[in-house]
Amino acid sequence: MKTKASTGRRIGGTVAIVLALLWAFPVYWMINSSFQPASKITALTPTWLPFGGSLNNYKAVLDGSTGFGAAMRISLSVTAIALVICIVVAFLGALAVSRFKFKGRKSFVLAVILVQMLPAEAMFIAQYKMIASLNLLNTIAGLSIIYVAMVVPFTLWMLRGFVAGVPADLEEAAMIDGCTRFQAFMRITFPLLAPGLVASGVYAFLQVWNEFALASVLMTSESSETLPLWLRGFSEPTQFGAVEWGQVMAGSVLVAVPVIVFFMIVQNRMTSGMVGGAVKG
Repeated sequence: MKTKASTGRRIGGTVAIVLALLWAFPVYWMINSSFQPASKITALTPTWLPFGGSLNNYKAVLDGSTGFGAAMRISLSVTAIALVICIVVAFLGALAVSRFKFKGRKSFVLAVILVQMLPAEAMFIAQYKMIASLNLLNTIAGLSIIYVAMVVPFTLWMLRGFVAGVPADLEEAAMIDGCTRFQAFMRITFPLLAPGLVASGVYAFLQVWNEFALASVLMTSESSETLPLWLRGFSEPTQFGAVEWGQVMAGSVLVAVPVIVFFMIVQNRMTSGMVGGAVKG
């Protein structure tokens, strides 16, 4: 039995490694191609390792004439604004739904779920007219408003599960010991909810950072493009009829760098928060 179990684990481990390599290969190929000149990228014989490559593609992307810096600033601004507002609103909403009983609570939760079922494309015209009536087209504020409305429902639903998983008895026990309701929440409940806030923040960040469709509707000016829109325009053929795939791959790597950095920071905090919550519980 032990031999069969160990054999099964080895097979499972091998399959997992193969799947991980298959998943990581496109990312590796993107990074590898970002260092290669166009002649090697389009050659019939693939270049598997970037030996002899250069940073020319990255220099071309980071050149001031490409608009990468402006697009990066817009994406960072929109993402930061939408993320902060979304987490605050969704967190307060999750607390209200999970901790307080009021008329229409179940209907509200059901409405949150139904909103997520609506296809985003069905609301493009209404959203465009609303933002246009406020004179917020091609502005960070206008796009941030729409992104908050887009991400809040599911984020609230996620946080509701985390809040419901923390017993209210812990707060009541702290209040018996002399804490006010606010002190009990901040000292007992909030640290236990930190992993949920981080997980919800990761979801909201990825949704806003990578969003393309809404941005293409609301940000039609070249000077107000987010990074996905910039990358779309950057991958169009040049005046000579060819796409600079090396530069496109370099731009894709640069677009992914903030996501990787954010996730690495958040992952450490998520792990420490989960361990701290388990010990306190």
